Amino acid sequence: MPDGHMVGESIAYHRKRLGLSQVEFAGLVGRSESWVSQVERGVRPVDRMSVLQKVADVLSVPVSELRDADDQPQDADERPEAFDMIRSALTGHPAIGAVVGTTQQAISKEALDALREQHSEIWELVHASRYTKLAPLLATLIPGLELATRNARSEQLRGNARKLLADTYQAVAATMSKLGEADAAWIAADRAAFTAEALGEPLTVAASMFRMAHVFLSLGQIAQAQQVADTTRQALQAIVEQSRTAAPLSLYGALHLVLAIAAARDNDRSEAHKHLAAAREISERIGADRNDYGTEFGPSNVAIHAVGVAVELGDAGHALDLAREINTERLSPERRSRYLIDLAAAHAMRRQIGEALHDLQEAEQIAPEQTRAHRVAREVTRDLLQLSGLRPRPELRDLAERFGILP
Repeated sequence: MPDGHMVGESIAYHRKRLGLSQVEFAGLVGRSESWVSQVERGVRPVDRMSVLQKVADVLSVPVSELRDADDQPQDADERPEAFDMIRSALTGHPAIGAVVGTTQQAISKEALDALREQHSEIWELVHASRYTKLAPLLATLIPGLELATRNARSEQLRGNARKLLADTYQAVAATMSKLGEADAAWIAADRAAFTAEALGEPLTVAASMFRMAHVFLSLGQIAQAQQVADTTRQALQAIVEQSRTAAPLSLYGALHLVLAIAAARDNDRSEAHKHLAAAREISERIGADRNDYGTEFGPSNVAIHAVGVAVELGDAGHALDLAREINTERLSPERRSRYLIDLAAAHAMRRQIGEALHDLQEAEQIAPEQTRAHRVAREVTRDLLQLSGLRPRPELRDLAERFGILP
C-alpha cells in the first residue's frame, strides 16, 4: 500500500489545481466530504485500486501520478508460523495416497472418535483467536478426516467423517478469511461446500458460501462478494419462511451483514443500512446471541456490524455514538477484538491518537494473535505513527514493534 500521506497530499494538490472544493470533488468521485478530508490528511488510505483509478480519472492524471509506481503491497509482511502450517495442510490433495490406492489403512471407529475429540476444540479456538494451538490441530484433522472419508470401515463412519471434515474446512475458511489469507480461505470454503453437498446438507453448503463471500470481501472484490451472499440469501429465503428453527435464520441474517459491509465498502449508504435493518429484524426474531455455523449471529453482532458499517462509510462520529450503547460481553474474544479495531479506526479518523491506541491495546489484550496479524489493526497503527510525527509516544512505538511494522 502506498504511503497514505503522500497519496493524500498528491490528491489535494491536483484537486486544488483544478479549482475543486472538497465538497465538489467528493461528489465527482461518489464519496463523502469527510472521506475526502480523511484521505487528504493521510488518516484514511485509498486501499482499493478501483477507487484510486476513479480518483485519478476525476483529476485527469494517471494513477502513477498519485502513487509511487515502485510501491509494493504490504501484504508481504511476515505471517505467523501458524498460517504456514495451515497452508501446508491445504496444499495438494490431503489424501492422495488413498485415492491412488497406495494408502490402504482402514480407519476404525476408535480412530475416528480420536479425530472427533480433536475437532471438538476447534471453534472455541477460532473464536478465541488462539491460532498457535489451532494450527497443529487443523493440520492433523484435515489429512486425517480426508483419509477417513475414503478408508473408514463402514459407510456410516465415512458419513460421520464427512460431517467433521466439512465443519473443519469451515473453521479453516473462517480463520484465514478474518486474517486476510484469502487464497487459503478460498480453498477451504470451496472444499467445505463440496463436502457438504456430497452429504446432502444444504445449510452447511450455504454456510460455506457465507465464508466464500467473506473471502471476496478480503480480496476487495465487492461485486463477487455481493453476488455470492445475495444468491445464497435468496436461496435460503423459502427455508427461512417455513422454518421455526434458529439455524437457517442465523445464516440468513449473517448474509445480510455481509451484504451490509459490502455495500458500505462500495459507498452505497442506503443499501448498507437496508441490509443492516433486515439483519436487525432477524436478530430480534431469534431473540438471543447464537453461534450457528460459527456465525455468532444475534443482536450483539448486528450492533457491532453497525459500527463497522459506519467506519467503512467514513462516519467516525456516528460509529462512536453507536458504540456507547453496545455491550460486547456475550461475544467471543475474536469478535470483541475486531470491534475494538473498528473503534480504533474511527478514533484515528478523528485524529484521537490516545483513544485509538487504547482500543488497539485492549484488542491486543483480548486476542493478541488476531490483533497483531490483522490488516486493519496494522494499518491503523501505521496511521497513528504518521499522525504522531517524529516523536510518537513510547507505548505506540512498543505496539508498532509488537505488530512488526516499525522500519
